[in-house]
Amino acid sequence: METKQSMDKWLQSFLNYLNVEKNCSILTIKNYHTDILFFRDFLEGRRELSHWKEVKVLDIRAYLAALNEKEYARKTIARRVSSLRSFYKYLIRESVIEVNPFTKIRTPKLEKKLPVFLEEFEINELLSKPDNSILGLRDRAILELLYATGCRVSELSGLTLDRVDLGNSYVLLIGKGNKERLVPIGHPAIKAIDAYCSTSRHKIMTEFNVKEHGFLFVNCRGTPLTDRSVRRILDKYVTAVSLQKHISPHTIRHTFATHLLDHGADLRTVQELLGHASLSTTQIYTHLTTERIASVYEKNHPRA
Repeated sequence: METKQSMDKWLQSFLNYLNVEKNCSILTIKNYHTDILFFRDFLEGRRELSHWKEVKVLDIRAYLAALNEKEYARKTIARRVSSLRSFYKYLIRESVIEVNPFTKIRTPKLEKKLPVFLEEFEINELLSKPDNSILGLRDRAILELLYATGCRVSELSGLTLDRVDLGNSYVLLIGKGNKERLVPIGHPAIKAIDAYCSTSRHKIMTEFNVKEHGFLFVNCRGTPLTDRSVRRILDKYVTAVSLQKHISPHTIRHTFATHLLDHGADLRTVQELLGHASLSTTQIYTHLTTERIASVYEKNHPRA
């Protein structure tokens, strides 16, 4: 259908722009693609369109109403609006359209949820669980590195040997948009990674006759560890510790940031360590520490 081909042409052009000029990650581009296709499919079911410029404010409001009727989370709706707003800004930039219908659309307000994090005794208990078996040494290195750097799970699974400098106590992480950042690591993490690299990694890869590759962490068969595998490994030890919280690798990231601020780190430094593009993203952790201060006050002050 010519209509679909015409609209797909500009969608593909936008995705190329995200890849080449904006240097977005594969996952980010995939999410943009999915969000825009979802909107286009809705439009096709609503009325015949031959071009993106034919989309009206009423179409967008009908789309948002449909998402609300299907009880999509506000966060999901906000992301889809954001994706479409970025797409239409691109169409304006390329002089494909003259009027952006999204300028009259407000992004749904999100509920502010404070992130879950572990107390210091909880993270210490979790880090002590892996044993000294071949896979236990690997698991300890994974948990120690997650807590030492506050890295995203994708950053950990994508970490290569040439970006780990145990001598200088640093790892080079590749974050969103392929942005690099140096993050220091402490002695426990260095010791755990060294023990894993000097014994477990080589043994696992030799046992399964896996050709040498550059990825730091391997699975039980010697091939690179996936994000999903990291989550499964963490789940195993969370169950062993019997933590009554929903814990994911991102929870360790929240824990890293919260503990730094609790011990006097400034917000700008935490922003750099986390790889946040905006300081406002990091500021949610100040709410956590403020809440904790209030909680301690209420529990301990006789006149609280």
